[in-house]
Amino acid sequence: MSRLTSANGLKPRYAIALVITTLATGFLTAACQNTATSGGSSNTTADANTLKIVSSLPMTGSSLGQTQTIINGIKQVIEENKNVACDGKIKLVYEPLDDATASAGKWDPAQVTSNANKSVADKSVVAFIGHFNSGAAKLSIPILNQANLAMVSPANTYPGLTKPGKGEAKEPDIYYPNGKRNYARVVPADDLQGVVGAKWAKSLGAKKVYILDDQELYGKGLAAIFETTAKKEGLEVVGKEGINPKAPDYKGLMTKIKDLNPDLIYFGGITQNNAGQLIKDMRNVGMSADKVKFMGPDGTFEKAIIDAAGKDAEGIYATFGGIPAKELTGDGKTWYESYKAKYNAEPEAYAAYGYESGKVVVNAINQVCKNDRAAIRDAVMATKDFKGVLGTWSFDQNGDTTLTTMSGNTVKNGKWEFVTTLKAD
Repeated sequence: MSRLTSANGLKPRYAIALVITTLATGFLTAACQNTATSGGSSNTTADANTLKIVSSLPMTGSSLGQTQTIINGIKQVIEENKNVACDGKIKLVYEPLDDATASAGKWDPAQVTSNANKSVADKSVVAFIGHFNSGAAKLSIPILNQANLAMVSPANTYPGLTKPGKGEAKEPDIYYPNGKRNYARVVPADDLQGVVGAKWAKSLGAKKVYILDDQELYGKGLAAIFETTAKKEGLEVVGKEGINPKAPDYKGLMTKIKDLNPDLIYFGGITQNNAGQLIKDMRNVGMSADKVKFMGPDGTFEKAIIDAAGKDAEGIYATFGGIPAKELTGDGKTWYESYKAKYNAEPEAYAAYGYESGKVVVNAINQVCKNDRAAIRDAVMATKDFKGVLGTWSFDQNGDTTLTTMSGNTVKNGKWEFVTTLKAD
């Protein structure tokens, strides 16, 4: 006790009392924290009869118009099941998380990993729906994988997340540190979309193309696949480069491209990486819609690009890894009508995929009927012959959908319109 006395200037008996009081306070604080954790907002322990589904999507910035309809689709599933599963034995809770920030104006890596870690820590969470962006999924999958947490994406399309030999070295195994797949997607991957885009460009009469990308994982991958297929189809690729998404304008770039006389510009990227400005400057330098077409992938197939490009969006094209909601048939048409009636609005492209993701997750929970992340993950990954709003489909051994039908769309009179179905083969 001499050290304690000399260090604190206290007599031994007071020092002993101080230590006892401090320890008691510490134990009491810990007990209070544990009590709060079990019943409070941090939820690191779980009620066995309450299971939570979370989504992580960009809800800040121009993506919100798209992602809100995905969230609406997920909510529909939960509400149709009266917020329960397993004949009422399990209560279902849904929590949408925002993976974007105001400073980024789109998905933010720090927010993505924060959401993934939050979901892992909340023991009531048994499934994760997301992300909208493939670069975000790349960060979350390994975190969720180590916690055996099922992840279903309504929108990620980068092939390297799931398909061996379709991405970079060590992909996709690098995303699955525990050796078991936990990630699946209800939308076809870009190795198909890039192919149909190039083939559609040819059928639209293109002979010379210039390829741009936004330098993100998704956009670069699509641009590369488009380029390879375009060359196989006999199109001349007159140039290819990545853009700076934060540039104030692209007049110099578009003037350079115009001098190469392409009849189509392909942009691999998302609306939020300045696609609207690209289109404006393309038209500003004299590449009118009747002379030079602009084509993007599903990352631009949203109202946000029309808002961003204004009148210059008229006549642009976009591929989509599926069929627009208005064109769905059977159960898909029934869902489409119910969505419009419920929300008094047209669903954007990925709303049906949000709904389908929610259905897959609830179907898996109904098979397991308990808080068992690994079992629910396995049930999700084993989804076969699923009769959903997108048709009847299965997840393959990689977690990819067996659906391959895609669509081509164009902006007409300020709105996206379906043009044709597209096939990779």
